[in-house]
Amino acid sequence: MQVLGVVGDDALALCDRVAPHLDGRVAVVGRGDDTGDSLPTPDSALSQRPDGVDTAYALGADGWTAAGEDRSLDDVLDDLAATYDHALLAGFPNVTAPTVAVGEVESADVALQVDSTAEADVEAIIDVLIDAEPHVTLETLVERVKHSPRAERAGAIATFTGRVRTKDGEEDPETLELTFEKYEGVADERMRTIEDELMERDGVQEVALFHRTGTLESGEDIVFVVVLAGHREEAFETVSDGIDRLKDEVPIFKRETTVEEDFWVHDRQ
Repeated sequence: MQVLGVVGDDALALCDRVAPHLDGRVAVVGRGDDTGDSLPTPDSALSQRPDGVDTAYALGADGWTAAGEDRSLDDVLDDLAATYDHALLAGFPNVTAPTVAVGEVESADVALQVDSTAEADVEAIIDVLIDAEPHVTLETLVERVKHSPRAERAGAIATFTGRVRTKDGEEDPETLELTFEKYEGVADERMRTIEDELMERDGVQEVALFHRTGTLESGEDIVFVVVLAGHREEAFETVSDGIDRLKDEVPIFKRETTVEEDFWVHDRQ
């Protein structure tokens, strides 16, 4: 799922201008508070949730609204990623996604500045959205392989998730974060080649690989491997080979930050 932030005056209106020009399913996420341009606040039935109810949804002819206290923006994006192609975020200045700023407004990652919603170049905004790092979850890839045209011949889905490990041994210094950089173009092309070659195996119907880039904190997910296969034996074997080949063959570089030091891992090998 491609993600784009929009902040400033009439941010929601700009999202409404852009959405019809996007292919696939589009979700618009707005703030339900009083901080500038926002989506309407949930109705009173949602605002007054019963004790013990963390999140409540209201469905109506015009769509749905939600209220809750235990969902972060990242949680919402994770929920949307499996079934939506694009997410437009209105009024979130600190989101870690390329952002269009309407007027003079500060944001964490301004990719494009426009004077007003009416004068904004929609094609330029779409270019920013397309070039953004996609928001991918394990569920995203599972849904992708489930919809493979070869899925009717598959009886198994096996997955692998790699995550940031805080420490390997009891005496090891604690890892605070890992930063990943990829050889642009080459890394993605190599992953697609590995997918294609693994799919040539008997019984393997679909393979999906994804590796995140940027800075990830302890406990965050890094890499996913998903295999759709006829039986569990070839599914498990292909998952194992898939992560081994990704680590060995794809040019992605890792920088580790511990409580004691900061270093590129390939310099230590």
